[in-house]
Amino acid sequence: MTAAWLTGAVAAPVPDDVLVVGQTAEPASLDPAVSTATNDARILVNLYEGLVRYRSGTLEVEPALAESWTVSEDGRRYTFRLREGVRFHDGTPFDAEAVRFHFGRLLDRDHPAARTGPFPLAFLFRVVERVEAPDPRTVRFVLREPHAPFLSNLAYPTGLIVSPKAVMERGGAFARAPVGTGPFRFAGWQSSRKVTLERNPDYWGEAAKPRLVIFRPLTDPNTRATEMLAGGVDVMAEMPPDALALFRDRPGFAVREQVGPHLWFLILNTQAGPLRDPRVRQAVNYAIDKQALAAHVLQGTAVPAHGLIAPAFAWAYDPSQRGYPHDPQRARRLLREAGAEGATLRFLVAEGGSGMLDPVAMGTAIQADLAAVGLTARIATYEWNAYLARVNRGLGEDADMAEMAWMTNDPDMLPSLALRSDARPGQGGFNAGGYANPDLDRLLAEARRTGDQARRADLYRQAEALVVADAPIAFVAHWKQSAVTTAAVRGLTLEPSFFLRLSGVTKR
Repeated sequence: MTAAWLTGAVAAPVPDDVLVVGQTAEPASLDPAVSTATNDARILVNLYEGLVRYRSGTLEVEPALAESWTVSEDGRRYTFRLREGVRFHDGTPFDAEAVRFHFGRLLDRDHPAARTGPFPLAFLFRVVERVEAPDPRTVRFVLREPHAPFLSNLAYPTGLIVSPKAVMERGGAFARAPVGTGPFRFAGWQSSRKVTLERNPDYWGEAAKPRLVIFRPLTDPNTRATEMLAGGVDVMAEMPPDALALFRDRPGFAVREQVGPHLWFLILNTQAGPLRDPRVRQAVNYAIDKQALAAHVLQGTAVPAHGLIAPAFAWAYDPSQRGYPHDPQRARRLLREAGAEGATLRFLVAEGGSGMLDPVAMGTAIQADLAAVGLTARIATYEWNAYLARVNRGLGEDADMAEMAWMTNDPDMLPSLALRSDARPGQGGFNAGGYANPDLDRLLAEARRTGDQARRADLYRQAEALVVADAPIAFVAHWKQSAVTTAAVRGLTLEPSFFLRLSGVTKR
């Protein structure tokens, strides 16, 4: 057998003990404290582990590096009993001090590894007052106040534990030479070609079945389909909608689908330009034909979004929330009232990216919808990682709106990180549109402090109603997660978290 499969050519079949996964983009970072993209997280969850993880098929947490935990009656102290005998891939022991190191790096500006950041999702753990290590197998988090999403946030990639020794030795280079405790260890990264993981022979749990997992960045949608057909890829996590039909009934392939907590939306600039006026933001929402986007551009792989909360969060989802139905006449009336007829909007569009569905086609269709009500959208397109760098610093004075997609683990995450007044870029958040509403801040703060899920649900519904009325974003679609695999792939499960855990996957 030739080595063509390893170089990216497709002249030879992929060996049975090697799993090749197609990705929509090159990872930005393999440091879980630095990364923000689900595209990266699909690699990270196979290299690293957290104290807890999401139970398969759910967003409920279960033990991982922690065997068990207790929570104090006041909801401010979480005490974890750690698994014994676990080692990082560099041979150093996983213990309570490693956990303290990881969260100290995120939260303490004076920490010796603080300069290996920035850590954009450290915001998830700002509620932590201190981390204590009474003994090597015990870790205690003391919170400033009760925080209902805390366990769920620990299961998110930002909570994946890194090797202190490797971080201190490698500094910023750790992002390209990662060390965790997971079932696979890092074997190499060839820019724009592949990231390779190999089976961890010293893993504390059940050994991974694949000998190697190779993640290949395939940014062009047509290339993804071509590579699947040619046998160069075993799994493609985000196949373009028009390609799914090609594989759905094709012998030798399987299409897997699963609904998850996803929102595709437009960030609207509430601080500068025409969209400062809420009537113009509402007009943009009414102008977009979400049903047509879901049915035609996305070919049934998504459902229209009416608000912030995805149906996957059944306990918090409000089925009575109808959002903004397609109503061009009402959009034009709002634009007249605001004196914004004929306005020009600068529109940032991504070439690809995790959860972004078909962003160029989506952007073009939205541009046409806006033109139909008298708004001119001028599109600027960026490669995914360049796009994230541009949008995550804030829209500022030179952009009016930008595409974005979030996969979330809790109804709190998107509004808290992207719409709270103090979640500004550069301050630990992603509020790129500059939205500020003290009533929303109050509702979110109260929801995070209560342990009563029914009360939390009511507060999130109130928050959603407020956001829908004020329209700091345009609500577009919830994605039905899908993946195409060869028929030989066994044991692959699509998770509500949108992650891919690959240690149990085989090929017959």
